[in-house]
Amino acid sequence: MLSRVADSLYWMSRYLERAEHTTRLLDVNLNLMLDESSNGADRRWQRMLTALGSPENAVWEGDPYKLSHALTFETANRTSILSCIIAARENSRHVREQISTEMWHRLNSLYLAVTRPEMHNDMHAEALINGNQEPGEFLQSVMEAVHQFQGVTDSTMSHGEGWHFIQVGRYIERASATAILLEAYHQDLWRHPERIPEGHEYLEYMGLLRSATAFEAYCKVYTADLTPERILEFLLLDEDFPHSLRFSIDSLVTALDAIQQVSGKSRAEKLMRIAGRLQASLHYSGVEEILRLDVVSYLREILSQCNDIHCAIYELYVDYSIQTALAG
Repeated sequence: MLSRVADSLYWMSRYLERAEHTTRLLDVNLNLMLDESSNGADRRWQRMLTALGSPENAVWEGDPYKLSHALTFETANRTSILSCIIAARENSRHVREQISTEMWHRLNSLYLAVTRPEMHNDMHAEALINGNQEPGEFLQSVMEAVHQFQGVTDSTMSHGEGWHFIQVGRYIERASATAILLEAYHQDLWRHPERIPEGHEYLEYMGLLRSATAFEAYCKVYTADLTPERILEFLLLDEDFPHSLRFSIDSLVTALDAIQQVSGKSRAEKLMRIAGRLQASLHYSGVEEILRLDVVSYLREILSQCNDIHCAIYELYVDYSIQTALAG
């Protein structure tokens, strides 16, 4: 596969996963506004910005609708929902012949919906955010469109090398986002494990689980007994939940292994070693051991290894010299 094709499929998938993650965090925090005091809201919105990687041009100034507008529509912010969808569509346009017609139609429809002329009109955007239209409806429509694209991709595209690059992009983005999300909640949930939680803190637990689409799945495993330790264990180490770190890294390693078998790259040892080490860490760690050590350091090490995997993918499949390619 050409390196430019692999690059575009990888980033198309990453940008869409990023757009869905930002949309979900905004939706969850706008809904939690109904139940909290203004002081609690300050802390929660600042934590949400941390969970999104502290994006540029998005600052908490006490107005949740203004912040939501910036994170949704501001194209000067490269991680806004609109910027991510535009970038995903542009990458898919570069590989139009590699993806199915249904995938192109689904992604192009989402692009046209969020970039239609009235969306560029500040008044309309203000109306949307200020409640003349429900922001939840708009955010829900974006999440559903991304889910539909992922389903259409799995249903209509051959599960060959290109499809596996899409899986690599999706799961490395998801693993990184989940690690940053858990770190953002560390101060409130795991820093003082001996502390008895107050009543309103259960909303925080629920907010974290909903931020990872995990509330119903968690309750099926642990019932409705929400504790910080079990939440950390579920989002880090559950082997069956699609948004857990362990599931994401398992899926990433499976896709990388499939690509290596198809491409026959003999230099994949470094990449597979980094990914395998991270996978083993999540397979053989227990939540008690992680809590006894430093949770933040553990999460940052995961994020660092995700970055190393990204660099190794580029070195092997995207940004390599002709001499290196000829050597295999």
